[in-house]
Amino acid sequence: MKKRFLFAAVLILFINQLFAQQNNHKLLYDQPARQFEEALPLGNGRLGVMVYGGVNTERFSLNEATLWAGGPINPDMNPKAKTYLEPVRKALFAENYKKADSLVRFMQGSFSESYAPLGNLFFDFKHRGETSGYKRELDIQNAITRISYVINGTTYTRETFISHPDQLVVVRFTASGEDKLDFTCRLNSLLKHSVSRSGKSLLMKGFSPVHISPLNHGNEVIWDDVNAMRYSAQVKVLKTDGEVVIKDSSLTISGGREAVILLSMATSYNGFDVNPGTHGKDELKAAAGYLQKAGSYALLLKNHISDFRKYYDRVGISLGDGDKAGMNTVDRLNAFAAGKNDNALVALYYQYSRYLLISSSRAGGQSTNLQGIWNEKVQPPWSSNYTTNINAEMNYWGVETANLPEMHQPLLDFIGRLAKTGAVTARNYYGAGGWVLHHNTDIWAMTNPVGDFGKGSPSWANWPMGGNWMATHLWEHYAFTQDIEYLREQAYPLMKGAVQFCLDFLTTDKRGNLITAPSTSPENYYITPRGYTGAVLYGGTADLAIIRELFNDYVKASDILNADPDMRTKVKSALKKMLPYQIGKEGNLQEWYYDWKDEDPKHRHLSHLFGAYPGYSITSAQHPLLADAVRKTLTARTNDGTGWAITWRINLWARMQNGERAYDALKKLLRFVGSGAEVKMQGGGTYANLFCAHPPFQIDGNFGGGAGIAEMILQSHQGFIDLLPAIPVEWKEGKVKGLVARGGYLMDLEWKEGKLVSAVLKAKNSGMCKVKYRNRMIEISVVAGKKYVLNQLI
Repeated sequence: MKKRFLFAAVLILFINQLFAQQNNHKLLYDQPARQFEEALPLGNGRLGVMVYGGVNTERFSLNEATLWAGGPINPDMNPKAKTYLEPVRKALFAENYKKADSLVRFMQGSFSESYAPLGNLFFDFKHRGETSGYKRELDIQNAITRISYVINGTTYTRETFISHPDQLVVVRFTASGEDKLDFTCRLNSLLKHSVSRSGKSLLMKGFSPVHISPLNHGNEVIWDDVNAMRYSAQVKVLKTDGEVVIKDSSLTISGGREAVILLSMATSYNGFDVNPGTHGKDELKAAAGYLQKAGSYALLLKNHISDFRKYYDRVGISLGDGDKAGMNTVDRLNAFAAGKNDNALVALYYQYSRYLLISSSRAGGQSTNLQGIWNEKVQPPWSSNYTTNINAEMNYWGVETANLPEMHQPLLDFIGRLAKTGAVTARNYYGAGGWVLHHNTDIWAMTNPVGDFGKGSPSWANWPMGGNWMATHLWEHYAFTQDIEYLREQAYPLMKGAVQFCLDFLTTDKRGNLITAPSTSPENYYITPRGYTGAVLYGGTADLAIIRELFNDYVKASDILNADPDMRTKVKSALKKMLPYQIGKEGNLQEWYYDWKDEDPKHRHLSHLFGAYPGYSITSAQHPLLADAVRKTLTARTNDGTGWAITWRINLWARMQNGERAYDALKKLLRFVGSGAEVKMQGGGTYANLFCAHPPFQIDGNFGGGAGIAEMILQSHQGFIDLLPAIPVEWKEGKVKGLVARGGYLMDLEWKEGKLVSAVLKAKNSGMCKVKYRNRMIEISVVAGKKYVLNQLI
């Protein structure tokens, strides 16, 4: 009897643990979404859907990654811009910062265009009776949303996924009980559109504006049906045992137990330099083609899950507290904010960041924008564009460590397009070679300073380091993958172009140091001893940190490829002449050329700390004094701020090996923000659907937060692999598999009571590898494809 009881107890424990593991890949809710920040995101890199889960009316908010306002840019929009470069420099070196702030505005161009919402797909149900047992979930391991509820004894279910192999949104409805399915589908859009029947499909077609002014910079929306990008959404019934009736603007299914609906979307986008109206692709034919090729539901589901899990299952993470995995997600967020530990929520958040990246960034597609691929507003905050003074790059901070190098490719390809327009901008605005990118860009690869020809603040509009920051991603992809062909054919030429711009743009200060002029520190302002509050200066630390990183990357790449020795020599010489980092009188890392005060001492941006993260020209091992100055700066700036700003702090504290400070920032990131999408410059946190709250929603914080969690567990930027460098005391035990270190090393780790108990390394390439844990360092010879158990470190 005792044996039987013991067996039953063990079985129950096993089942509970298995249930917890399965549920820790799920977001769980007990009511429909009332707003965008509660809806659940699905995506395949190109198509995006936000599923609301309503009982009487289901709403799918629809996006297609190439649907933007505007068209190919005119890179020659400000031909006189470069004539102001010398007057700006003359004013700066005369310490006339007010004049420089004024003159530099003549070096601005137009704003970027906006990412547009495609529309909505509604399902109106003819339910009668009270609802009970409502459940809504997002299964991030399989990329499926599920909704279920009971009315009059009949259980209704909906399962939705977006297939990357088949490029379709797939929805399956079932009814189990006395009643049957009875619902109507309809489409609408905030853009110009019409809805009609097209054979056995419901068709919506329309076009986006040719211009949308940024929010808070006017309400201009310009329509032009000749040059605008066109779009199409088509709905078709794949399978049902009910009756189907298609009218001019609706599709109805009634009397069935099951129905499978397919949604296809496409646009006329045909490249960043092609007019989408006059020379665009046939969006109607493309959308119809996906529908025509669709197989059975079982095959669509199999293809989808196989494709998605090929990426998702590469990494596993457990930090304990698995018993909380079955809780409602909002309850978990509230409990965590109240001080109750939930390490499983942290693990879920990490995997959610990977889920979002797989869902929004696929090879051959577009790079993820400020909102990934999910936007339902015609005038979204900051145009839902690419903000390149951190946000666009942050989207990809953790991609390589997360074992998702393929998802990095859209950004790397985007850089190639930016280099083409950026070469014109470099010539027209600075008389320089190479290529340049400023504060914003869009699908049309705009690279000019924004600001609407003088109306924008130079603190953000005139910052010319976006291309250089982007170019560091080119090297990072190589550092992790060791793909020499990629380095030679794609990365190196683009890095060389960014380097050339910097060599041409750098100038000297009165002491002979190489500096930038004009210079800004993104979105921050200084206060001079005379009381002037300004944005433009010379020799800003952030500029030089980014250039230093790019130059170091280029030298390594040039060495490996044995390419351009003369240019490599120039870059090495420039590195020696660059103004070094400076420590201020408060012990902080100086942000400005002079030790000036900040207008906002707790500013959200930490651009001058770029050398500590995401760069690594400042490390604790090699630069202890500078690392201490970074810590002083971080302490003064505090761990609060907007959502993405908090995640930058997580990563920086992790690089400084301070797990407790990193975890404190992580707790702030996971503060529950219940509602409200108005723009704020503080109070960041997490919405009900785990989207990051700036506020409003910006996806960069999700990706930056995921990167920070990984950085606390594994680092590899100092020439060796560092195991558990910033584990907080709250993470007493944990296990990860599949994280990647630079050099292409695959790492599986386990720790208990805060101490490493297992470390397994798999090598991608043969050679020597250094691994460190606490005060122990080993160097081992590895052979490609083999695994190594690192018992020497335990």
